[in-house]
Amino acid sequence: MSQQTTPPPGPPGTTGRSVTPLDEVDRRVLDELTRDGRLSMRTLAERVHVSRTNAYARVERLLRDGVITGFRARVAPEPAGLGTSAYISLTIQQNTWREVSAELARVRYIEHVALLSGEHDVLALVRAPDNATLRDVVLSRVQGIAGVLSTRTWLVFDEFDGAGSPWA
Repeated sequence: MSQQTTPPPGPPGTTGRSVTPLDEVDRRVLDELTRDGRLSMRTLAERVHVSRTNAYARVERLLRDGVITGFRARVAPEPAGLGTSAYISLTIQQNTWREVSAELARVRYIEHVALLSGEHDVLALVRAPDNATLRDVVLSRVQGIAGVLSTRTWLVFDEFDGAGSPWA
């Protein structure tokens, strides 16, 4: 009879990691913080109807468990000088994701990158000051990365946020 041991938990977000399930109060905490990450613990506690100590403990646990990954300002691209937005799909050579993603992470104006299944391998959101800069990002920087076989670009004419988070 062999002994089975449980492997130690991996870093946040890895499969098999045991974290405390979210309850209704956790969801309300997340909803309030996604609306305004600058809330004081006192205001957060009042809004979700718990003590300040409880609110503080929940936020600390959500941070420790990797549910909350940080706090930041949301910047409107156009007023900040980034008037051209586009999605770029990339087809890459098999088994080059690590190298390609490391290079994409260094490309200025790329805001978000996702590995996909389906027809295209990677989707990147680019926010640039103008079309000339966008052209340079796509033709010089992205297409110049080893492992990138092809790209396809879609200009964004307008955008809006969805209905909101599922936390409420």
